[in-house]
Formats: sequence, structure tokens, C-alpha cells
Amino acid sequence: MGLYQQLNITRPYQFTMYASTVPMDSSKLVLLLSFSYILLHQPSLTAAQPNFIKYYCNNVGDYTTNSTYQRNLNSLLSSLASDTQIDYGFYNLSVGEFPDRVNAIALCRGDVAVDVCRSCVNDSNHKILEVCPNKMGAFGVYPLCMIRYSNRSIFGVVDEQPSFYQANPQNVLDVTLFNQALQTLFARLGAKAASGDSLKKFATGNQNAGDETVYAIVQCTPDLSEGQCSSCLLNLFRMMTNCCDGEVQGKIGAKLIRPSCNLRWEIGQFFNGTLEILPSPPPPQISSRPSLPAPAQGRPWIVINCLPNFYFDVLI
Repeated sequence: MGLYQQLNITRPYQFTMYASTVPMDSSKLVLLLSFSYILLHQPSLTAAQPNFIKYYCNNVGDYTTNSTYQRNLNSLLSSLASDTQIDYGFYNLSVGEFPDRVNAIALCRGDVAVDVCRSCVNDSNHKILEVCPNKMGAFGVYPLCMIRYSNRSIFGVVDEQPSFYQANPQNVLDVTLFNQALQTLFARLGAKAASGDSLKKFATGNQNAGDETVYAIVQCTPDLSEGQCSSCLLNLFRMMTNCCDGEVQGKIGAKLIRPSCNLRWEIGQFFNGTLEILPSPPPPQISSRPSLPAPAQGRPWIVINCLPNFYFDVLI
């Protein structure tokens, strides 16, 4: 079985599951990631996408055709985005009674229009049944929305598996300055998103990083508490320092996704809204102690590894 079949990756996107490896010549890998990154990160904000960029079929069990569970699932998915009074991009519904109860959540990126969100969710309702037939649980990701359903309780619960990442292979100009800007930006956005209400936990922002400007979004499903959202984002950020074979750290753009939260950064604005560019963080103060040796060439992860502790201190 090939890697695409194992990971359920829909071509031509290269969206990688946490801890997975792809043996490939380095030059070919860079070309593939560059091309696929452009495809993945240029979704139209006026129309939903036809295929998932990533999906996961839960193998905990299958339902039988024409069963009560299937009828409940079909009923739930067909009505998930039908409530026109919901205009904040978050849908959570349940249908049926145990053991045939189905729970579902659909979440749109917080900056997309209502009609785009509903179209995306409606597309995902059909697609998830195609790619995960007869599965008791599944998780599908579009660029502008995601959907998941399960026979277990998923409301108000931090769900951190599966974890996916995708990154632009291009390095930033100044790793130290860029990482310092990321520290400031994600601490601010994480706190803002976590303090959101039960309708939306989403934040966007930007930060100067010398000759570059970094733009970012963070988001949690709004059924989480402030502490749960903070914890989910913190653990997602920690994932960046412990995975991915150096494909995420020190890059000009990346996206990390879990069912309950996600984050993304770029050096160009990719979300709706007008923002004020903030000044660069002040340079580190000069210490009277002897300076430490400079990080070895090609190992910018040493700087970024400081991010989780800083982020935790601000959010918690």
C-alpha cells in the first residue's frame, strides 16, 4: 500500500501526518513541497473546495448499511448547516440515542463569509461519506472549513488526534528575529482566541520581523473553555518543536491542524481584514555575562524551541 493510501492524502496536496516520513531525494522534495504549498494555500474565499486536503477515517468500528446509525448520520449531516440563524461559522449537532447516537462538529475559518462557510460545510457533508464509507467516525479538512463526526462525545472535549502539518520549504531571512516576532504574535493571538465566547474563538494578527512581516491566525472550536483552548494551542505549538524533521521551524509559512484547534502563519496576508503592522520586537538586552556560542548553521530549531514556555506563560 502506498503512502498516499496509508495517510488518506488526496492528491495533489502534500499534507503530512505528524511523525510520518517520506523518503525522497531532497531536491525533488523541495520542488514537491513548493508546488503543493502553493496549491494548498491559495483557496478561493468565494467558493468551497471540491476535495479534502486531508481526511482521517476512524477505525474504531463500522456501521452497517441501512442501520439506525447510518440513518442518524445521514440525517445529521444533511441538516448540519441548514440553520440560517447560525452566522458565526460553528455547527454542532447530535441525532439519535445511544448506542446509535451521532455527534458532529463543523468549523469554518473565522474570517470567511457566511455563504462561503455554508457552502463549504455542505460540500464536506457529502465528501466525508464518500471518503470514509461506513465508518463510525471521521475527520475531514478543507482550506476554509473542517468537519468531524463520531459515535462518542466530542462537545466540550479537547480532541488532539489526528495531528497534521504542512509547511513552505523556504527559510526565513533572519531566524532569530522571525522567531521573536512569532513569540510575540502567537502569545497575543492565543490569548485573544482563547478568551472568545461560545460562538467564536478565532484571532488574526501580524507582526514586523525586520524586513519581513509575519501574518497569523489561531482558532479553537468555540465549545471549548478558555483553558481548554489555551491548552490545545499550546500543545499544538509544542508539536512544532518535536516533529516534522525540521520542515516547520524557521519556515516562512506553516499550518498545524488538530480537530479542536489550528494555527497558521505566512509572510503575506492570507486572511480577510485590514491590519496595522506592529513594530518589530525590541532586540534582546545585552547581558554582562559571557555570550553563548552562536547556534550551529542549519539548526534554527534551537531558537524556536523557546516558544512553548513563553506561550504558556502568557496564556495560562
